[in-house]
Amino acid sequence: MTTKESYKQKIEAEIEVAQAKLAELKAEAKGAAADARIHYDQKIEELEHKIDTAKGRLKELGEASEETWEHLKDKVEHAWDTLSHSVQDATAKLKSKFKD
Repeated sequence: MTTKESYKQKIEAEIEVAQAKLAELKAEAKGAAADARIHYDQKIEELEHKIDTAKGRLKELGEASEETWEHLKDKVEHAWDTLSHSVQDATAKLKSKFKD
């Protein structure tokens, strides 16, 4: 397996984890009161957009040649870092705000 393929599989797995956390937030949002639901829905929409961005970058990486994929790696890592931090932040804020 090439370094590119290993890296791609790692990011794919991390995106799956982010999607699972997003699904958890969606489930919690369904049970939230109306005012809390607005906050959940806003965060969910933001996270969905960031997941789509990360997937798009990963697709670009997958289509890149062995010679050019290193140039795209920074974009993929930036998209993943943004998504990862957003998922952690949203999860922590929403759980602390609406579970008290």
